[in-house]
Amino acid sequence: MKILLLNQVFVSPGEPGHTRHFELAQTLRKYGHEMVIVASNLNYQTGMPIDPTKNSIFEQNIDGVRVIRIPIYSAIHQSYFARVRSFVSFMFRSIGASMRIHDVDVVMGTTPPLFQAVSAWWVAFWKHKPFLLEVRDLWPDFAIDMGVINNPIVIWLARGLEKFLYRRATKILVNSPAYPVIIEKKGIRKEKIVFIPYGTDTRMFSPKVDGSKVRKELGIQKQFLVVYTGALGQANDIETILKAASLLKKNQNIKIALFGDGKQREQLEAEARRLKLNNIIFAGSRPKKEMPSVVVAADACLAILEDIPMFRTTYPNKVFDYMAAGKPTILVIDGVIREVLEEAKGGIFVEPGNAEKLALSILTLFQNPQTGKKMGQSARDYLISHFDREKQMQKTIQLLEGLV
Repeated sequence: MKILLLNQVFVSPGEPGHTRHFELAQTLRKYGHEMVIVASNLNYQTGMPIDPTKNSIFEQNIDGVRVIRIPIYSAIHQSYFARVRSFVSFMFRSIGASMRIHDVDVVMGTTPPLFQAVSAWWVAFWKHKPFLLEVRDLWPDFAIDMGVINNPIVIWLARGLEKFLYRRATKILVNSPAYPVIIEKKGIRKEKIVFIPYGTDTRMFSPKVDGSKVRKELGIQKQFLVVYTGALGQANDIETILKAASLLKKNQNIKIALFGDGKQREQLEAEARRLKLNNIIFAGSRPKKEMPSVVVAADACLAILEDIPMFRTTYPNKVFDYMAAGKPTILVIDGVIREVLEEAKGGIFVEPGNAEKLALSILTLFQNPQTGKKMGQSARDYLISHFDREKQMQKTIQLLEGLV
């Protein structure tokens, strides 16, 4: 079986970001299948080229995974229209690259952004192959809730494109239990939608990993370290973290490290300097292969999003990584992921946007280290039982084999 995946924001282990598709490709190889990935030459989190020496289409072999890289318009972290231009440039160029890949059994598209899923549908249509649409986030619903899209005509067009893709997909793969209900309300048949959570690799993220090197790099000795991993963008509400850090800055035994990058990083660093926050560390982005040691270096981990209704429907990948590493999670996100964490007894929930309660939760875990360790162990035990990625990958492979 040969699967063709079009994903502009594909991430390899040597880049910052989530590597779920790479791991899926590796698992497929183990079972005698192949996944060919068409991706851009830009890392979405940093906005930097994967290989700055390449100005045309080139091919990589990453641990046996074939990746076709396409140069695109690079202003991905500038204005909204610049991002759209980047997405559209990939949409058209990826079609040309994909049509040159032969003997494909399934074409897989992923969203957001919607544009690359259009490319996948077209390639599947032209090659007369099944079209699997993976919905990682509900778009344009998220953009509308965040105020990124507010023009009525643009909203109408985006919703029309979304329904077009849903109706033409052979199957729709979602990673959150909240998504099927929402998609059904858009007029899509229930049996067309398949829910398979991503989970995490419990062998990669493990309490046995050594995090001492990361603590040494950060200058952390016996201090209590809180780690946030992920993007530093509009949706991530890093401002609330800075406010909580301001409330805690008199306590020199607590440090907060932010591992990630994004278009708001410079603005956030300037605000941290203005507030004289010597307890905040902007640690920059790290390749995915280094993230297990980053997470294990923490005494507690932090997941946070703005208080937007659509964010209550998501399963953030980082929370599963934290749980697998045996770390207590301070969760500043309501909704379905809160249900997971509370059932696992794996951390503390804080109302989104509440800096005072966030500071108090950090202080509580600092003062009660054994409680945090107990939460972390409980989280890992629960994750192994319910969200181990190997099991989820096998379900995805069964879905793909069923399409063929």
